[in-house]
This record gives sequence, C-alpha cells and structure tokens, in this order.
Amino acid sequence: MSGSDTPKRRYAIEGHGFEAPPLETGLYIVSTPIGNLRDVTLRALQVLAGADLVACEDTRVTRVLLNHYGIATSLLAYHEHNAEEQRPRLLAVLGEGKSVALVSDAGTPLVSDPGFRLVGAVAEAGHKVVPIPGASAILSGLVTAGLPTDAFLFAGFLPTKTVARKKRIAALAGVPATLVFYESPHRTADALADLSETLGAERPAVLARELTKMFETVRRGTLGSLAAELATEPTPKGEIVLLVGPPEESAPDASDLDALLESLLAELPVKEAAQRAAAATGLPRRDLYQRALALKAGDEHGGAD
Repeated sequence: MSGSDTPKRRYAIEGHGFEAPPLETGLYIVSTPIGNLRDVTLRALQVLAGADLVACEDTRVTRVLLNHYGIATSLLAYHEHNAEEQRPRLLAVLGEGKSVALVSDAGTPLVSDPGFRLVGAVAEAGHKVVPIPGASAILSGLVTAGLPTDAFLFAGFLPTKTVARKKRIAALAGVPATLVFYESPHRTADALADLSETLGAERPAVLARELTKMFETVRRGTLGSLAAELATEPTPKGEIVLLVGPPEESAPDASDLDALLESLLAELPVKEAAQRAAAATGLPRRDLYQRALALKAGDEHGGAD
C-alpha cells in the first residue's frame, strides 16, 4: 500500500504528536509492555500507529495501551478460541497489500500463545514477517533473579494436575540450565511444593511477581524455603514467574550413587527409583536405570545363593 493510499496515522508521547511512517505489507510481531505502559519502544508505537489493523488477544486490554499513546488503529480479536476463524481474515487483509500488527495482552507475542500458527500461515503465503522486539516477562525475571543466565530454558506453564506436573518437572530435573516457568497465582503454592519435592528442597529458586508494576516483588531463596512460605500465606495476586537454578555440576561418586539407588530400590520399583535418583543428582535417567537394574540383579543373585 503506498503512502498516498494510507490515511495519516499518528501517536503521541507526553503531549507531543508524531506521524507514523507508512508500513510495507506484512505481519509485524509487536512486543508490548508487561505492566508499565512506559516500557514500549518508539518503533512499536510507530508500527501500531502505522498498521492498517492490530490483531490482539483482548481488544479491551490493547485499547488501553493505544489510547494512552493516542493511537486509533482498528483492532481485531485474535486468540486461541477464534484463531481458526480469524486467521483467513488476517491473510485476506495481507493479500490486499495491507499491514497487520500482532500483539498479545502483555509482552512478546507467540510466547505461550498460539500466534506461531498465524506466523507459519503468513510465511507460507509469501508475506513478510517482521519482529518488533521489546518487553518480556521471561527476560525481566531472569535478569532480576541472580541465577545463572549463560543457559536457561523457558518451560511455559506447568500442567495443572499434580501427577502430570511432577512428571513434567522430573523430565526437566537434569537440564543444565536455569528453568523459567509461568504460573497462575492460585497454583503457585502447589507448583513450588512439587518442584521442591521433585528437584530437591535446596535448589536455588526465585518467585517474581507483578514485574514492572507498582507491586513488583522478587523473592529469592530455595525451593524448600519458598514452598514453606507460600504454604502459609494467602494466594498471591498478579502475574507470576518462577525460576529455578540449574542442578549442581558435581556428580556423586560411584559408591554414593549406589547407596542412593539401593535405598530407593528398597521401597520403589527400578523405573521410579531411577527417576527419583535422576531428579536428585541431575544425572541421565537412562544411565541410572541401567545401574539400578544391575544392582537389583546383584541383590537377587546374592539372595539366591
């Protein structure tokens, strides 16, 4: 769409008005503030004002941001419940040579939301996809936590059911990186309890709440200490990011490892004993399973003699 075809798009910053440059046809993935409305980039404002359409999770949430900066671009709701219906409409808009900005309610789109399917469809249709970087709760939590940042794994939301949640945590136990989770307030205490039980109470951990907002809180400790605190407190409010430090790099020696496996085998089947040992040591579960099988076979052979 040429500049002559495009109506003037404007935005305002602290009472000063600006005109947004025309945008080329394409899908613009725009990061928005995670709480503080001032945490938006100048480029993001230009794109939101210059786009022909803004696709967003909740029009009410996005309208607050746009109104704050004097932006009048039309909004279209696009979320997991209507994505199949709205995706063809957005592709049609792009097919007309127009521009679409995609935003989430907060932070960077496509992180724990279904926007990646739209990006795939847009790219497959031959349209340009442009990232407009900015705020992210993952990175904000990580840089305030004081945990290792050379390697980290964002694991999204943990499962809501206890058994599935513990299984997922156990699968992540040996990852040599800081783990980052999103969690809903009413499940935070249960999640911390399961993390402590499965990964070990001494693993360093951080609970970050309401990042960039008025009641921003960052609590540091261990999984055990945070789980104990949350168990006796009212349900926290606001957006929660949980971070867990990586497992200790030093592996136990062979005799200590055998002692651990033998104690677990006294009460558990081989598979579960290996899983618990992997969670406690950070060692590969497959290797521990083979060692547990050998110890079990040795015990049975010795008993037969």
